[in-house]
Amino acid sequence: MTGAPRAAHRLPAPARRRRRRSAYLGLLAWLCALLFFVPVAWMVLTSFHSEADAATNPPSVGASLTLHGYREFFGEGTGISPWPPLINSLTASVLSTLIVLALAVPAAYALSIKPVRKWSDVLFFFLSTKMLPLVAGLLPIYLVAQNTGMLDNIWLLIILYTSMNLPIAVWMMRSFLSEVPAEMLEAASLDGAGLHTTLLRIVAPVAMPGIAATALISFIFSWNELLFARVLTGTVAGTAPVFLTGFVTSQGLFLAKVCAAATVISLPVLLAGFAAQDKLVQGLSLGAVK
Repeated sequence: MTGAPRAAHRLPAPARRRRRRSAYLGLLAWLCALLFFVPVAWMVLTSFHSEADAATNPPSVGASLTLHGYREFFGEGTGISPWPPLINSLTASVLSTLIVLALAVPAAYALSIKPVRKWSDVLFFFLSTKMLPLVAGLLPIYLVAQNTGMLDNIWLLIILYTSMNLPIAVWMMRSFLSEVPAEMLEAASLDGAGLHTTLLRIVAPVAMPGIAATALISFIFSWNELLFARVLTGTVAGTAPVFLTGFVTSQGLFLAKVCAAATVISLPVLLAGFAAQDKLVQGLSLGAVK
């Protein structure tokens, strides 16, 4: 019974310090996870409360539960349907993500597996496009959209979301494609495989975790974008985040209804992350261990 404690005491001092440091880091990781989880849990719980219970200070955790906030979100009593904004968000996010992947994978292939000349300058150029604050380009984009008749058009958002996410996707995909074994590419080249065949049958299956991680991040950024959607859309192409801001009225903030709307709007991202969590973790950790 005393063999294990004695063995632990016989550990050298550096090993004991590493074990103690790992325990502290694990505890810190749990605390950070709880720190991020508690606001989300509070939002979901508040969405099932009545407005009177949601407005109490401090919040009433044990209050009775109701679906009144969700009924109002889906138009009961108001006649305002959330489905057009949700469909607009889904359309813009999915199409822009597909276009980003179609452009980022060949670009990353050219910058990693078949590097072009001065590839580091190309990567810096992609990164430099993210240095300009979005609000600084809002007025020129608005004027261009106004002159071309693209205001309140879902295709304008698709183009903007593609341009916003493409630099990040190229950087991510380059690091993922750098891990593709060179021997596989050489064997494909000896077998006479062209670029199209190499990308689809050799590179894509090996880099699928990285592709999934890049797609999920691009989808999240597109789904949550508010600034451009708020200014450049109206009644036709308004997205879910824009629809969510409509719950802040001159009458005040109806907290239970806002929490219900935020919960519903967050579900597609949460479901996508849960469905692809294994590939997301594998993709984000790709290349971390050589």
